[in-house]
Amino acid sequence: MYKNILLPVDLSDEVSSSKALAAALELTTAETTLHVVSVLPSFGSAQVAGYFSADFEKQALKHLADELCAWVQKHVPGDIKVKPHVLHGTVYHEVLMAADKLAADLIVIGAHRPELKDYFLGPNAARIVRHAKPSVFVVRN
Repeated sequence: MYKNILLPVDLSDEVSSSKALAAALELTTAETTLHVVSVLPSFGSAQVAGYFSADFEKQALKHLADELCAWVQKHVPGDIKVKPHVLHGTVYHEVLMAADKLAADLIVIGAHRPELKDYFLGPNAARIVRHAKPSVFVVRN
């Protein structure tokens, strides 16, 4: 049914990522490619970046790529066509851009129970739901 499923994962939130993965796997077929993405947030300002070494972002991206590949290898069955992607920037923006670039039919995303502050600021999952072109399947903890 789906050709390209996009699964954003937060490697620091094992419960949310595992539940979203389980839902995504139920929706995959032999023709489906599962695109697992993780986003390294940007510093946000040049002033903050000045406190880190010049190659910090490069090292952080490499470390995240290694962690993501290990997570995929550990959690995704071998018979699933899967491609890991490391993105860099604002989480919701990078996920939406990846969905367009990869021609995602569906985004499966885990979401925690919102806290009061999230009602005012808007969590990443909510922004992705509001602005995504493909359908979005939100999996709650």
